[in-house]
Amino acid sequence: MASCRRGIDALDRNILSILNRRMKLAQGIAGAKKVLGLPAYAPDREEKHLRELMASAGGVDKEAVKSVFREIMSAARAAEDHIRVAYFGPEATFTHLAARARFGGQAELIPAPTIGDVFREVERKGASYGVVPVENSTEGVVNHTYDMFMDSELKICAEELIPIHHFLLSKERKMSAIKAVYSHSNIFGQCRRWLENNLNGAKLVEVSSSAEASRIAARTAGTAAISTSLAAGIYRLNILAEGVEDMPGNYTRFFVIGDRWSRPTGHDRTSIMFSIKDRVGALYMMLQPFRRHSINLSSIESRPSKRKAWDYYFFIDMAGHVEDRKVAKAIAELESQCRFLKLLGSYPAAESIAR
Repeated sequence: MASCRRGIDALDRNILSILNRRMKLAQGIAGAKKVLGLPAYAPDREEKHLRELMASAGGVDKEAVKSVFREIMSAARAAEDHIRVAYFGPEATFTHLAARARFGGQAELIPAPTIGDVFREVERKGASYGVVPVENSTEGVVNHTYDMFMDSELKICAEELIPIHHFLLSKERKMSAIKAVYSHSNIFGQCRRWLENNLNGAKLVEVSSSAEASRIAARTAGTAAISTSLAAGIYRLNILAEGVEDMPGNYTRFFVIGDRWSRPTGHDRTSIMFSIKDRVGALYMMLQPFRRHSINLSSIESRPSKRKAWDYYFFIDMAGHVEDRKVAKAIAELESQCRFLKLLGSYPAAESIAR
């Protein structure tokens, strides 16, 4: 055991030496970026490099490799520039987790009370980027996020996919003591069967966020919150049950928004919004360019325009980058038939979605 520990200590010193060399190289890149007027954060470069590293992970867990190198990249970015990131919700929410997963521990993460506030913070340059939820695999889309793109000129520059695991947290030590459970309405929707089977007599109280639920549970006897594992540590709550979500494969997708989209990586997604001329078969005709150019559509959503009764905007996510020839052709053909079309962004596709 002693010889193994000495070997680990020597390897750790070697790793630290290599990290210092990497930081010096990153500082050289930072100088070049400043001359060229390029941002410190390059999601296309980072995602492409992470995929290569994960593919070469060998016996090391791929997600562990991703987490370690995300933090190394975060430290390198901090040497280039101070990055401020606005995210929806107080700390310990899933959007907070998504922002941390994407930008690492060296970025300054700024909570915003609403999704609209995240957009406004980035628009006024109070933050370089924003992180907002867009859809959950169980509960569907987050309409407010889609609505914000109707008037905002911000772009989608990356997406983050977070597995959703819910925890029952309380100051109490036994579930039998729980008389009321607090959480967000979407979270209750994701845990409905578990609650019916395990806490059928408890009152369910909807609040603005899982973090607010945790705050209430921390100061109120006989209550619990359905929240994140991060909230257990922050609010000093006991974990009475974990994995209380009904579907084990539950994910939430988040957009990273900024003032420009990403360069192609060969593994990308493009999002657009458009409105159509009101005629028979109009939406069917709008989808034909994607069929002709063999482009896979991963999502189609509609939202009222809020400008005229029965007038709608449509949102489409498609495989590929706008700089790909067939994607550019399909969008151009679609635009010629639309009243309005906006390119929301081309960005690296999240790994789990892209499979």
